[in-house]
Order: sequence, then C-alpha cells, then structure tokens
Amino acid sequence: MRSLELRAALALMCGLHGSALAQTPATSAAQAWPTKTVRLIVPLTPGSATDILARTVSARLSGPLGQPVVVENRAGASTTIGAAAVAKADPDGHTILVTSSAHTVAPFLYSSLPYDAARDLAGVTPLANLPTVLLVAPSKGFKSVHDLVAAARAKPGSINFASAAASTQLNAERFRRSARFEAVHVPFKGAPEALTEVMAGRVDFYFSPIAPALPLLRDGKLLALAIGASKRASILPDLPTTIEAGFPDSDYNFWVGMFVPARTPVEAIGRLHRESSAALQLPEVRERVARLGAEPMTMTPGEFDAYVRDELRTNAALVKAAGITAN
Repeated sequence: MRSLELRAALALMCGLHGSALAQTPATSAAQAWPTKTVRLIVPLTPGSATDILARTVSARLSGPLGQPVVVENRAGASTTIGAAAVAKADPDGHTILVTSSAHTVAPFLYSSLPYDAARDLAGVTPLANLPTVLLVAPSKGFKSVHDLVAAARAKPGSINFASAAASTQLNAERFRRSARFEAVHVPFKGAPEALTEVMAGRVDFYFSPIAPALPLLRDGKLLALAIGASKRASILPDLPTTIEAGFPDSDYNFWVGMFVPARTPVEAIGRLHRESSAALQLPEVRERVARLGAEPMTMTPGEFDAYVRDELRTNAALVKAAGITAN
C-alpha cells in the first residue's frame, strides 16, 4: 500500500513539474496579453474607409482587452509606410496594422521595400469587404458608364482619373483596360482629397470606397455610375456592376483587414481574432458597418493568410500588365 501511495505521490509531483515547465515565459506573456496600450496603425488618411472601419472596431476592443487601444494614421507610399512600421515592431501583439487590399498591390510598385508582405506580417482577420463605386461630377454630363467610355474613346488621353491608394488605381486600370480607352492617372494621398477634386470637376472619375462617397451622393454632389466590385452593393442595390454594364474582368474587390508582426504569439493572435470578430457582431457595429456600405467578410487567421498569399500572386501579374508604378 505504501508503495502504491509513493508512486502516486511521485506521479503527482512529476505532473506538477511538467505543468510548470509548460508555462514558459513566452506562453505566460501571451496569456497575459495585452499588458500595455495597443497601437493600431492605419496606413491611410483619417476619414478614409479603412480608417473609419479601424476606429469602429478599435473602440470596442479596449474594454474586453483591458488596455487602451489607440489609432495612429501613417499615410503615404501606397500604405507601405504604416505597414513597414508594424512589420518592424516587436512581435508582442501591441502593434497592429489595419490596412486595405492595397497591401497585396504595393509590393509590386517598388523595386525594394523594408518588409516582405507575406513573411513579415501575419493575418489576424479581415474586417469587411467594401465595394467601390465609380463616381463622376454631375457637371460632366455623364449619365451612364457608356457615356463616360464614349467620351474617353472620342478623345484619347483627354480623360483623367483619381486614385487614393494602389488598390483604387488598380480598380480604375482594370476598368480602363476592359473598356479600351486611354486615361491619365492623378494620385492623391487619401479619399477626401480625391473626392474633392472629382466634385470640382478637375478629375473626371474615381473608383471610391462607398463609405466616404455616400454623403456626397445623397447630397447630389457626385453621381454614381456603377459598382466596381464583382457583385452589387447592398447599400446601393439598384446600381449595376461594371461587369453587368458590359465590361468583363473590370472588377476589383476592396477589403480591409487586420495584421500583426510575424512571430507574434499565436495565443495573442487568437485572442485578437476572437475579440475583433465579437466586436463585429455587436448590433451597433453591424449597423455602422452597413452604413459604410461594407459587406461581411469572415476568415480564420490561417484562411486570411492563405487568401493574402493568393492575392499577392494574382496581383503581381495584374500590376505588370497594367503598367502601374509607384506614385
């Protein structure tokens, strides 16, 4: 009996010892995450669709995480300035990137970048898919996509278009190539500047995320001709896509997603994914996202990583074919 009791005691001690060994400093740190203010970096200007989504979600994270979540805008260089800052940050889960699908275009605009989009950043979750809308000023007199295309074809090179990121430029280039007309590219740092120039008539058209364009559409300051994504937008259900208008392969899907530095503990990534997903399900957040014209987009971290890698491969060819370069 004593022998059995001794063996049981030894087994219990070994189990406790093994459990203690399993609690490595890295694991303990991950379980305690976050331990300080969380910085959420948006590589686009305030007021952009990406910025609005980031702030909508981040405002609901501070409570569950038990730490402040602050948003920093670091716009410029087709989102690569902000992305580089996160890629180089400590992989402890306290520096987060919320960026757009420009993330999978920008690497092909520069001969070299201080980070690798596939290796140096890990996907956490997509936040939403934001269909783009083809906008013109009412003063231009275009009543349909075909009016715009006809005017562009009549005077090659006389039409210009705005972009506020590499993704919106790619959207316009895909449409232009499908419609077979020449146009001059006019780049801007963010959507507000691009929208202002289109309203003023100094820029002829712009594929804008729906969010910042909606108030201007409702006030009649801009006119929507088509949706630039692969399917119609629920907030503008009567507006056809450019594909439906007769221009094949003219679509581009604009998404917003969350990333952290590679080598961030999987436990921190998992918790960030869960809390962000939970925030997106809150009624007030769902209502806000719907008002932005955004569509639900859900993936696990692993699925999101695979999606990004696939888009990187696809966009490498698209950027080369369209002749897109860094601004």
